[in-house]
Amino acid sequence: MSAVESLYQEIILDHYKNPHHHALPDEFDAEVHHVNPTCGDEVTLRVRLAADTIADLGWDGEGCSISQASTSVMSELVIGRPVSEAMALQERFLTLMQSRGTAELTDDDEEVLEDAVAFEGVSKYPARVKCALLGWMAMKSAVAEAGWRGDTTSDTATDTATDGNTGEQR
Repeated sequence: MSAVESLYQEIILDHYKNPHHHALPDEFDAEVHHVNPTCGDEVTLRVRLAADTIADLGWDGEGCSISQASTSVMSELVIGRPVSEAMALQERFLTLMQSRGTAELTDDDEEVLEDAVAFEGVSKYPARVKCALLGWMAMKSAVAEAGWRGDTTSDTATDTATDGNTGEQR
């Protein structure tokens, strides 16, 4: 294992053992629940928007270290960013995950994706890609449910959205 692969493994394990934003906030505009049916990983994610910015995001979930660590990394990257930037990050991460291990990351990619580049090796394993994308796709769906009108079509397996004020399913 190379030094870079070892570092990436440490980043993933650290986010798994010490997840960021791993709590569901009381104030939110949308909540979604996504499940990866191939392995059972799941995440419930709440988001609050303010002036086209992701003001807050929190999540709870169960699953493998990849799904949970990736959701932690995503939450750290998108909170406080304009929604358009968060969606651009999601697209970059999706492209990385679809590379099947052939991605040629630029310095700009590494700077923008920060700890998310640690999942580059995951792209070599198609069965694990869905794990890494689970939280990212939940964020994309939650932003759409919260009312952001950008390109936010979701292609995840399962999601359930609830109204942040009433808790009722939409």
